[in-house]
Amino acid sequence: MIGNTFTLKQLEALIWVADLGSFRKAAAHLNTTQPNISARIAGLEATLGTTLMLRNAGSVQLTDKGTEIVQAARRVLHEAEGLIKVAKRPDLIQDRLRLGVTELVACTWLHSFLLSLKDAYPSVSVELTVDLSRNLDIALTKNALDLAIQTAPFTSSATGITELGQYPYVWVCGASLTFEEGGQYGVGDLLEAGILTPARDTQASIALNEYADQQGLPKGRIVPSNSLSSCVKMARDGLGVAVLPRALVTAEAGGAPLRQLQVDWTPAPLRFAARYQAGKVAQYVQEAAAIAGRISEDYIRAEAKAVVF
Repeated sequence: MIGNTFTLKQLEALIWVADLGSFRKAAAHLNTTQPNISARIAGLEATLGTTLMLRNAGSVQLTDKGTEIVQAARRVLHEAEGLIKVAKRPDLIQDRLRLGVTELVACTWLHSFLLSLKDAYPSVSVELTVDLSRNLDIALTKNALDLAIQTAPFTSSATGITELGQYPYVWVCGASLTFEEGGQYGVGDLLEAGILTPARDTQASIALNEYADQQGLPKGRIVPSNSLSSCVKMARDGLGVAVLPRALVTAEAGGAPLRQLQVDWTPAPLRFAARYQAGKVAQYVQEAAAIAGRISEDYIRAEAKAVVF
């Protein structure tokens, strides 16, 4: 029998302080106070009779023993979650999922995903970040996200990944431009009207600029935008020809009509994936990634049948 036992809340506090590197950040994530987190860590150290962390000028560094205890604590919490799974009581999982998605996901199937996640884990709340894929990559590396639904290429490694399919690009313009629907065009033919692209560092924008260099095309009329939705609106208003994911154009249907143009070059389709650190996050995050996979697959299938133009 163990005399002075530790609690799961103490182990949880230890893990989050270790992952986030801060008592303050751990307290914010666990929706409690910094003194409460400090008390949990101090109580755990007293019970185990060892120093787990060194605190210096706001920074936190694990001792060698602390590093071992953190690894053991992860296993204990995973086993506790396993008990809930065996009991078929996912409603007992009370947590905050730090979810990051790109704008395309936010504009298309995010709502369906959140509803399905709520059905599967009713006591899990979602802290949502919508950002560029490269920023989500950085956040995932810094343990600031539990699950990132983002586009390749990825600049960091992840021990957990669920493929979410591919999303092709299309060229579109508003009715006020003189391009003929169904006509065949080269990228150079579009430059006089101006070309609207996703953000500067995105896959499509980089590929288009590389293609322009290869073909000796001027790039002054290639205009990137951090907002895909704004690209759609600008294309509708005749402010340029836009190269956009077809799924976004489908999602934004209902406004002024857009025409699809046949162009001799188009960026490679977007590859989406749900990524997480399997050794650090709770087990339900893996199931959340699987749910995203099913929702994305259903959306791609339905969107391919949609009549947009």
